Amino acid sequence: MDPHDRPLLDAARRGDPAAVAAALAAGADVEARDDQLRTPLLLAALGDHTAAAALLLAAGADPNAPDSRADSPWLVTGVTGSVRMMRLLLPAGPDLKQPNRFGGISLIPAAERGHTAYVRAVLEETGTDVDHVNRLGWTALLEAVILGDGGPRHEEVVALLLAAGADPALADHHGTTPYEHAVRRGFHGMARLVRAAQEDRGTGR
Repeated sequence: MDPHDRPLLDAARRGDPAAVAAALAAGADVEARDDQLRTPLLLAALGDHTAAAALLLAAGADPNAPDSRADSPWLVTGVTGSVRMMRLLLPAGPDLKQPNRFGGISLIPAAERGHTAYVRAVLEETGTDVDHVNRLGWTALLEAVILGDGGPRHEEVVALLLAAGADPALADHHGTTPYEHAVRRGFHGMARLVRAAQEDRGTGR
């Protein structure tokens, strides 16, 4: 590793904009990698350090650069649920179809974790595919039901996904629908939302 790169990686991890600027001015590579292949921008995104991330983006940092786990600055916004980081990265042209190690896009982990503000923002402000299916055979809707806790946040995520056009009848690899998963888990509020969406779509309302 170039001796200038370690200070940049450390500064990005801490979220220290002055140190980021100094390291870049000293010749650090904006796409330097740590031992897990994480770039400075990915480290800043993980910590939700927007000021540091803004400097890195201005220096040309790639929002799609993957690490050893196939995470990228854009993808981890779905994990952290940071709307402000998501909005900061959007002008840099992130790949909305870039898959994580499970074959999912940023919307799916956000739905799993109940990041309602992020789910709303990414659906309203990007062209993300609401029915993207990961390697497990799960959409964001299925993930919210299967891995969610059935509480208000996950119910709101389900409502947001359905309002954005998520297919309520799209089943997993085993043929189990979101409604059936919700019933099995005793998530009655989610089940009602999905059932209503199925009925609306079936009757054309």
